[in-house]
Amino acid sequence: MNWYLDVLKKYATFSGRARRQEYWMFTLFNVIAVVILAIIDNAVLGVYPALTAVYMLGVLLPTLAVTVRRLHDTGRSGWWYFIALVPFVGGIILFVFTVLEGAQTDNAYGPNPKAVAAY
Repeated sequence: MNWYLDVLKKYATFSGRARRQEYWMFTLFNVIAVVILAIIDNAVLGVYPALTAVYMLGVLLPTLAVTVRRLHDTGRSGWWYFIALVPFVGGIILFVFTVLEGAQTDNAYGPNPKAVAAY
């Protein structure tokens, strides 16, 4: 749960780096929250997904920010996020970038988050 809250604390922080664990734990909690809210929406409001829409709008900026920081950890600019707009292969390429291990040393976007967390 701390991984989720840490990302929310950095609500619109696009600078720095995010470890794989931070990114994927945030993604996992997002998916769980959306599924739960979709079930509640379906049970209470029928087909109108009000709670899910409000939640997704609320976490849009933190999701973008953690993805950009994850790209920074792999040594890529945050502008690579837009590769997801390429039909068919763009989302796959972005997925691969987020799965790759980050640079083991400091890079242009900041110090290695694994080394910082070890202290």
